[in-house]
Amino acid sequence: MFKEKRMIPKRQMGRTGESAAILGFGCMRLPLKGPRPEDIDLDTARGMLRTAIDRGVNYVDTAYPYHGSARDQGGASELLVADALSDGYRERVLLATKLPTWLVEKRSDMDKFLDEQLKRLGVSRIDFYLAHNLNSSVWDKLESLGLGEFMDSAVKDGRVRFPAFSFHDNFALFERVVKSHDWAMGQIQYNYLDEDFQAGRRGLRLAASRGMAVVVMEPLRGGFLVDHVPPGPREILSKARPDWSLPAWGFHWLWNQPEVSVVLSGMTRPPQVLENLDLAGAWTDGKVREADQKAVSEVRQYFESRMRTTCTSCGYCLPCPSGVDIPKNLGFLNQYHLFDAQEARDKCKYFYGIQVDGPERASNCVGCQECLEKCPQHIAIPDFLERTAEIYSSAGRPGPDRTGGGKGRPGASRRGRPPVRSGRAPAGRRLGSVWSFCGRSSTRGTPVVDYLTQPGRGGT
Repeated sequence: MFKEKRMIPKRQMGRTGESAAILGFGCMRLPLKGPRPEDIDLDTARGMLRTAIDRGVNYVDTAYPYHGSARDQGGASELLVADALSDGYRERVLLATKLPTWLVEKRSDMDKFLDEQLKRLGVSRIDFYLAHNLNSSVWDKLESLGLGEFMDSAVKDGRVRFPAFSFHDNFALFERVVKSHDWAMGQIQYNYLDEDFQAGRRGLRLAASRGMAVVVMEPLRGGFLVDHVPPGPREILSKARPDWSLPAWGFHWLWNQPEVSVVLSGMTRPPQVLENLDLAGAWTDGKVREADQKAVSEVRQYFESRMRTTCTSCGYCLPCPSGVDIPKNLGFLNQYHLFDAQEARDKCKYFYGIQVDGPERASNCVGCQECLEKCPQHIAIPDFLERTAEIYSSAGRPGPDRTGGGKGRPGASRRGRPPVRSGRAPAGRRLGSVWSFCGRSSTRGTPVVDYLTQPGRGGT
């Protein structure tokens, strides 16, 4: 079924003293044999993971809710990992799983979930224990509850080797988190389209400068840099490197950056495992040429030309009197128009539904136009918020903390408002942090299906 190939090169995991293969195995999109996320095809998934380990992969990533129907209970991924790592495979890998931060209400919950996960994984110690999906909605609470002290105690008593976190928010918060504790590793969303999104390249370099390992998720943007790249960008990449596949472009761009320790891939089918193992095994430093970087820049410019606003998320428009998070909403408006595929647009709506609190939504704009005087980009913010509200009017259902309507009138019409200025993004504009797309739910206790547990292509 699988052929023997070259072993995968390794890199140092920051100051931990450990080294890891440049390709990691993310256990969030495992093959299914039924309609539910829990219906993992155990034989196929076990074979895929063990084949990867046999070829040199030694970083395995899972999390509490992966392959579950609700985010307030453990999914099937950790159980599959426990099974696959039996027969001596556990000793050959660095095992990572994550604390479900959205379920933490008190300090003792942290120990409760860690102990439960140790049992589910069938181990006495986890190598990298990550605070899952740190963002502005959970960080202050976790910090006040003593997240750092919990991590220190778990390391001291031997349940955890290295404290870590995964992140989905802006660079400013990333910097706060990084400097709040002596973290061993940070996991960020990063790919050649998301260079300035969330933590981005600045976050990558900041973490590396502090001796942290950096693990990258979403290297292929959940598969969209493979399955939904339009003909124009495909031609640009193919002309530059006829022998490189679309996945190769994504992985090579990341591996060309020495600050990247591990690139996670959430593989769903055995052929994906083979292709990614071959790419990793063939990697050598210096493979990416200047002409290749230019091709990637041209592809990025193509997507920039589809963006609707010039918003750079500077935040000068805030606070909004009605409580609207203007940069976040304009980011989702831009994201909606990047890909033509309905699957991509449906995914945008899913994430809008779980990442934008009720009071923050565009539908709460009353057209007061206070933001117009503040915006250095001269963007017609009320017009674009109205369009955002129209697009996302059916986006998900708010959870317990997402039921509000803010200070404004939900769905207020722009009829009768004074005209405002236009502000569509020009082609070639540098990407800012408006790529508000991927990330996982931070809704505390909300029983929603994690879209990203469905079969797909990309990172974890």
